[in-house]
Amino acid sequence: MSGLAAAGSDVFVSDGSAYSTAFAADPFFEGANPVISRGVPAYSDKSDSASMGNDEHYFTSWNASAGDYLAYDLSGVPKEQRKNVLAAWYNLSSYDDLGAYASRNAEPTDYTIEVNKAAGGNCPSAGWETAVTVTGNGLSSRQHLIDMDGYNWIRMNVSKASGDRVTLNLDIHDASQGVFDSWIFFGDSITAGGMVNAYGTSYASYVNQIDDRFFPAQENGGIGGITSKDGREHIDEWLSGSPVHFVSIAYGTNDCWGNPNNAESYYSNTKYMIDAVLKAGKVPVLPKIPSSTNKDVGDNVGYYNSVVDKLYEEYGDKLVHGPDFDDFFSKNTWGLSADGVHPNSEGYEAMKKLWAETMYENVYRKIGSQPPVPEYVKGDVNGDGEFSSADLVTLQKWLLGDKSAELADRKAYDLCEDGRIDTFDLCLLRQLLIS
Repeated sequence: MSGLAAAGSDVFVSDGSAYSTAFAADPFFEGANPVISRGVPAYSDKSDSASMGNDEHYFTSWNASAGDYLAYDLSGVPKEQRKNVLAAWYNLSSYDDLGAYASRNAEPTDYTIEVNKAAGGNCPSAGWETAVTVTGNGLSSRQHLIDMDGYNWIRMNVSKASGDRVTLNLDIHDASQGVFDSWIFFGDSITAGGMVNAYGTSYASYVNQIDDRFFPAQENGGIGGITSKDGREHIDEWLSGSPVHFVSIAYGTNDCWGNPNNAESYYSNTKYMIDAVLKAGKVPVLPKIPSSTNKDVGDNVGYYNSVVDKLYEEYGDKLVHGPDFDDFFSKNTWGLSADGVHPNSEGYEAMKKLWAETMYENVYRKIGSQPPVPEYVKGDVNGDGEFSSADLVTLQKWLLGDKSAELADRKAYDLCEDGRIDTFDLCLLRQLLIS
């Protein structure tokens, strides 16, 4: 079988067409990718913790030896909700093996995502078809878009793991109308501590509390001790092949720590990352750098947040404004730990809540407010991406029976919208060209 290829901010609507818009929403597409695997029958060959992989708690997880699988019976989920799915797994290692504080623990290294057409009830021993193969994984979470039309089962089969043990949670989201509500939060230790979904209330849960239509797929890409330079050097690799839609870029604290004169470098690095996200067809999100009571950081935050303001102005609607953590922590110093830089547990919880509230206002409320951008240029008869006199010549040749004249998308030149291509369309095309 073949997986569904859907990258970046393309939204695939029910008829298979695609629209590329910043926040992408067909009027019939709410933008939701709800979890459909929560509590469904779960199976593992060697482990008795399969049901911990898809319960409502992320502090519990499927724990097994390498060479085992975690399988879900989705036959009880309506077929229209599992034509295409987003499979997202989470492990508590640091996102990548990078920096002084990197940690690797029971992380899957080589694995496949497989599907099966067998009827629900008993976990099938045969008939599994491979949809995705991953070797040499070094990340603590991933998302995969899977074509499940006609299939009832899905499983993650781990053949190799770091330390020969594997521990993870696996969520399956409905992506039948495309991937929208899918996030990754890149950043330093503040992101690593704040966006973990295993402790406290997760970002996804806070969004769900605001609007129960939504439960985001949410990866924590925070890595302790790194700077925007590290993010710049790795973001292309991190984004490669990922169906994630929204990408938060939250560096800056380590950049400005004891260094008031590095703002230009921070600007260059962050701009590169924003451009990389846009080039990948995804939506960049940029929050303000948190305020700090540590003078080595706090005295410099303003210089760097002026760069954030500059980037907001430069990119306009292409860049989603994240939470203003400078304003929040300057007014709520109770949320900072003893070092005056890192939030305490209450502060991290407040960060996640503020992320959800801000993104609900800046992203979720905008769903459907922008009309889809058509895939064609009106009047573009020859399909070269623009409308010119050459299109008029091509249509005239075609109407005269010239077999060398090839027409592109009918929607572009059926200007009468009557399902026929004739001289009336030619006349309207001529008028359009003159106007």
